[in-house]
Amino acid sequence: MKFITLSLLAIIVINIACNKNSSTTDYVANAVCTGTTPTYTNDVASILNTSCALSGCHSAGSSQAGINLSDYSSASSQFKNNSKNLASVHHASGVEAMPRNASKLSDTQISILDCWVKNGCPQ
Repeated sequence: MKFITLSLLAIIVINIACNKNSSTTDYVANAVCTGTTPTYTNDVASILNTSCALSGCHSAGSSQAGINLSDYSSASSQFKNNSKNLASVHHASGVEAMPRNASKLSDTQISILDCWVKNGCPQ
């Protein structure tokens, strides 16, 4: 029951954040991460590898816009240092929605990314 309540709260926060032009700081500050500390290895890598770090997108061999999300070092650096990455994932106004030409990531996936950044991008 606690997980469901936290999940619903996270969805509400994410939906509110998506309806305004927010910065990464806003997404991270508003992320509800109680009891959740996603890591790159256990949670984030699978999201990035299936949705972002693809050939022609943000892989090591074809890092569009200079963004490589194919390994921990590159991905953590990008999310810590580029405020537009989370905004793009949230489909915020003023940035290009990612993933390009694909469906928006699920609310759960976005919440994992928000909490990963909020917790300092643990490996």
